[in-house]
Amino acid sequence: MTTNEAIRVRPTSAGRSLSSRAAGFGRAVAVVWYRDLLRFWRDRARIVGSLAQPLLFLVVFGAGLGSSIGGAFSPGGGAGPAGGAGIGYTEFVYPGVIGMAVLFSAVFGAMSIVWDREFGFLKEILVAPIDRTAVAVGKTLGGATQAMLQGLLLLVLAPLVGVELGLGTVVALAVALFILAFALSAMGVAIASRMTTMQGFQIVMNFLLMPMFFLSGSLFPLRGVPDWMAVLSRIDPVTYGMDPLRRIALGESLPAPFVESLGVTVFDQVLPVGLELGILVVFGFVMLGVGAASFRRRD
Repeated sequence: MTTNEAIRVRPTSAGRSLSSRAAGFGRAVAVVWYRDLLRFWRDRARIVGSLAQPLLFLVVFGAGLGSSIGGAFSPGGGAGPAGGAGIGYTEFVYPGVIGMAVLFSAVFGAMSIVWDREFGFLKEILVAPIDRTAVAVGKTLGGATQAMLQGLLLLVLAPLVGVELGLGTVVALAVALFILAFALSAMGVAIASRMTTMQGFQIVMNFLLMPMFFLSGSLFPLRGVPDWMAVLSRIDPVTYGMDPLRRIALGESLPAPFVESLGVTVFDQVLPVGLELGILVVFGFVMLGVGAASFRRRD
């Protein structure tokens, strides 16, 4: 073989090796992803149970607080029209309830990592000749897909609460739901990859989830709140998922200026929906990197 022939062969071999590794990585991600979706589909009780809590919040908070507030609910915080525009409290809280379903489903979906660790299945995967990063990616995508589907199921309630949803709005909501679910699922994977018991994971999650949910503006507007709460809400990543859901979901039912007034502000500037979703994407990839690093670490 001449020198020129060797030069031509080496890049080809390297390219095939890289392509083979990429294909193996993709297959490993697909297998983990598919296994999580299959378990989710077979566990009907989990699907029903995960939807029961958001429905309870919608009925109790929507009907209970809505009747006590009365009339139209303004973004400035309180009852009554704001500049001639207003919104029923049930309509206001509806996107937050959808986000709640995504939040709890995405994070607790990572519980399967701790379960598999306790019963040995995870060890079988980790000793397989695959990149351990594929496990973190597959688990994150599996959890995100499950959470997004549960959020989409709640869209059937839109006519009952007076929210209009066109096809374009549903597509936009699906994208926003997946981004939120991806970020939260990656966070769950990052935490679960470092936990060794189900009890420990549940304690940590319960400590994090409720503050993240209540500080995200899902149940009340983030205008006129105390300064310490305003700071915590801007640190809360769920805030940047709940706000786009609300502004997208209510975009066809309410005037654009009013919907814009519902948005999260930083230095008195309303953040664009695209920027908020971008923040979630960055947060999700950071959490995914943390989870992947934990999986690559030798037990």
